[in-house]
Amino acid sequence: MVKVALFVRLQAKPGKEAALKEFLAAGLSMAEDEATTPIWFALQLGPSTFAIFDAFKDEAGRQAHLTGSIAQALMANAPELLAEPPSIEKVDVLGLKNVA
Repeated sequence: MVKVALFVRLQAKPGKEAALKEFLAAGLSMAEDEATTPIWFALQLGPSTFAIFDAFKDEAGRQAHLTGSIAQALMANAPELLAEPPSIEKVDVLGLKNVA
């Protein structure tokens, strides 16, 4: 069962909304390669506001993700795509329902 998660809010630079959307869609393949990331969502919250939500079985999985390929790619592209640094919130999972 997943116990911990991350909620990462991303604000696109004006004119970079489509590029950020493409970047997040491409992140799915990287997430699929992370054995310690069983749940990963790329979300659009508004016209220029996006987010990533991912959940992990334990703190070790969360830490592995924070130093993994998605995080590295996000930070490398942040100056070009984001209006402000990502807001990264560590959260605890209190309940989960998953129907495939």
